[in-house]
Amino acid sequence: MDRAQKEKLVEELGQIFESSGVVVVSHYEGLTVAEMQDLRARAREAGSSVRVAKNKLAKIALEGKPCASISEYLSGMTVLTFSEDPVAAAKVAEDFAKDNKKFEILGGAMGENALDRAGVTAVSKMPSREELIASIVGCIGAPASNIAGAIGAPASNIAGILSTLEEREAA
Repeated sequence: MDRAQKEKLVEELGQIFESSGVVVVSHYEGLTVAEMQDLRARAREAGSSVRVAKNKLAKIALEGKPCASISEYLSGMTVLTFSEDPVAAAKVAEDFAKDNKKFEILGGAMGENALDRAGVTAVSKMPSREELIASIVGCIGAPASNIAGAIGAPASNIAGILSTLEEREAA
């Protein structure tokens, strides 16, 4: 890899560290190519990404970034799992770690907040952005449907009374 390629890679990593809601650092030593492809596929489905990068270049990219504290985890064979959604990458990493004992989560960062192993687990248990939006929409929509039901109830009661009166007259 020549100097220009390294500079480009450092710039890409810098963008990842700045724009990601969460970055999880893990060791992947001993994983097969098929297992790494499985991790990448799971990440893609969840809206996150996986990146293997040289630790030295990643440390350079971290300089001056809010999540610079994760540089302590960058040793050995490390892989970065990241996403804009502050929960997606942590969920992918946790689920993959349960299925693959060779995949060891070291820690990560959520914005400026450093996460240790327990922190990544805690973040992975939080609801995702989509789940939060769905629950908010449900809370907002529930009162409106109750009002519509209350407004429509007298009309349906009157219709029921009228049909009962018609049945009595017909009999």
